[in-house]
Amino acid sequence: MSQKILITGASSGFGRGTAIELARLGHKVVASAETWPQVRSLRADAAEAGVELEVIKLNLLDPIDIAHAGTYDPDVLVLNAGAMEGGSIVDIPMQRVRESFDINVFGHLQLVQAIVPKMVARRSGKVVWTSSMGGILVVPFLGIYCATKHAIEAIAGSMKAELEPFGIKVATVNPGAFRTGFNDTGVESHVQWYDAKTAVVPMPDFGAGLADQADPQEMIDAMVEIIPAKEHLYRTMRPLATIDAAKQWQATEWSQNA
Repeated sequence: MSQKILITGASSGFGRGTAIELARLGHKVVASAETWPQVRSLRADAAEAGVELEVIKLNLLDPIDIAHAGTYDPDVLVLNAGAMEGGSIVDIPMQRVRESFDINVFGHLQLVQAIVPKMVARRSGKVVWTSSMGGILVVPFLGIYCATKHAIEAIAGSMKAELEPFGIKVATVNPGAFRTGFNDTGVESHVQWYDAKTAVVPMPDFGAGLADQADPQEMIDAMVEIIPAKEHLYRTMRPLATIDAAKQWQATEWSQNA
């Protein structure tokens, strides 16, 4: 059955692939992109793929954009947009910290508060948060990014309990390291402010970790499967090997010394 699905952060990566595939399956997809050039590019991608996609501009730092997106009434709201900022906790500029939370958490919360009341009124709907493996464990020097994803885990878990009596489902998807370009730009994001001569904690070289990223199609396929599904697990983590790493991390937190 065709559903109305709104996806944020659809200009590239998981969002782009998922939006196009869901449209190919016959769903009515509203896909958002941060800038007007990205809007036009995504429209062209959809036309090239032979699918019908409504594309809107949504910069999560722009109240006008958020208000416009909030006028939609989807069956499924997919909160997928995100930013990654690298840097040690004691060095990263507070402006970068605030922007990370504004994009990853607060902008999406504003969208939730505009759209989800409509779901409550009709007693049906679904909200899918794109969290991360970083919502379960912590990657040093990406602590602020992980903090935003830990916040998303708390918000999604609370929403699940709060909205279940109204027939609304809430779920997370938790990607590991995939070759979308997102991680590459994230670990490079410190270059404009970082100074090795004055930094309290030196930044490491992330090159080795970026060399072995997975094919994003695995995550896209999982998202395309669970977003319109009536029944599925609350958390969908890929690659599958990441699940064991996340569970091991959680066990370690109970046993490691300070």
